Amino acid sequence: MTQDLRSLSLWWDTLPADLSAPLGSPLPGDTTADVAIVGAGYTGLWTAYYLKRIDPSLRIVILEAEQAGFGASGRNGGWASALFPAGLSAIARVSSRDAAIRLRREMFATVDEIGRVAHEEGWDVEWQKGGTVVAARTPMQMRSARDEIDELRSWGFGAADYDLLGKDEAARRVNATDVLGGTYTPHCAAINPARLVRSLARSVVASGTVIHEHTRVTAIEPGIIRTDHGSVRAEYIVRATEGYTRTLKGHTRTLAPVYSLMLATEPLPDEAWSQIGLAERETFSDGRHLIIYGQRTADGRLAFGGRGAPYHFGSRITPEQDRNAAVHAALWEVLIDLFPIVSRSAVTHTWGGPLGIPRDWWASCGLDLSTGLAWSGGYVGDGVGTANLGGRTLADLITGTDSDIVKLPWVDHHSKRWEPEPLRWLGTNVGLRVMTGADDSEARTGRPSRLAAMFARQLGH
Repeated sequence: MTQDLRSLSLWWDTLPADLSAPLGSPLPGDTTADVAIVGAGYTGLWTAYYLKRIDPSLRIVILEAEQAGFGASGRNGGWASALFPAGLSAIARVSSRDAAIRLRREMFATVDEIGRVAHEEGWDVEWQKGGTVVAARTPMQMRSARDEIDELRSWGFGAADYDLLGKDEAARRVNATDVLGGTYTPHCAAINPARLVRSLARSVVASGTVIHEHTRVTAIEPGIIRTDHGSVRAEYIVRATEGYTRTLKGHTRTLAPVYSLMLATEPLPDEAWSQIGLAERETFSDGRHLIIYGQRTADGRLAFGGRGAPYHFGSRITPEQDRNAAVHAALWEVLIDLFPIVSRSAVTHTWGGPLGIPRDWWASCGLDLSTGLAWSGGYVGDGVGTANLGGRTLADLITGTDSDIVKLPWVDHHSKRWEPEPLRWLGTNVGLRVMTGADDSEARTGRPSRLAAMFARQLGH
């Protein structure tokens, strides 16, 4: 594997040789398939995986601009979670209360489905289902935690799914500074995301699916995919491009690519872990508006990230944007503020990459039977779990399998397109500033930010 790929993330840098080897050559010219998939990340690979289990005779071709797992699938925070970007109330407004609850519970089951497949296939993805703890570190955050649990109780979710933690309970799980309490859900596993995506890709190839790496798709049309190496004709075509969707003709405004950045420490000594906690490898965050996220890796590092990077005009995506010295420095300051003992350790890796955000913050998947065009995406950074559900759903839709998951309310949801530039650039970066300012304002005043609430309503939360 080249140095460039090792530099994509901690996860890629530590891949064993058998998982980092190329999985397919470029498309040699025009070809045909039953199902053609654009993108060899979690969504495209899970779709192929489940299609082959329903019908092993299907001819499936996956086209990937780089190597399988190059995008967010190999760079994310390693949360196999039940998180879905749209909230229960937003989902219920366009479907029903029961449908919103069914989608949430299917997301719970999806976490276990990923673990089941990894165990059954013998993949070493460094899996540990320790759940997620969200620390409340200010009185305002503690009030929000109580309100969140009260709302979840009103939807019928009990302590087995979401629990309110007191100060001692929260600190026992994640002993960050200033912890007043928090929330806990068991529905999340810490994983090594590159191990997952590369193991999945190898199994997909072993099942007979062909992956053409280093084949850049330029356009998707009914019945045909156009690439820089030729065309692929297929009855069904799946768009599984997430943060890179804007590179396709006609999709500049479908999803906004927004960067999330991460860093990782060297392996920490036992003394540090005795102070930090995370004994069950809980994934962790806190109650601020501007999202942060972290995990204790299997080899004893802290992998930590956040959403502080700006949106780039014209939905621009370049390798240079994977790192931002100011944002990485700010993340390091936040991590030291949470766990002061970490300041004694070195940062060994910094990285980042684009994730896909739909205009209304709704993930969606679906199949247009009149054109054969299918898609799944818009995960807003919560794609490890949602992509598995998307892959299962697309497999059932394409094969005509009448399952419960094809009736979930995210299926055939259509988000409106983002505004043209410069409105897209202005709105997205104003939102980033609003959330940053809301955290500062709430810490200072002890009152909820009206601006943050207005912004959340605009996004459909």
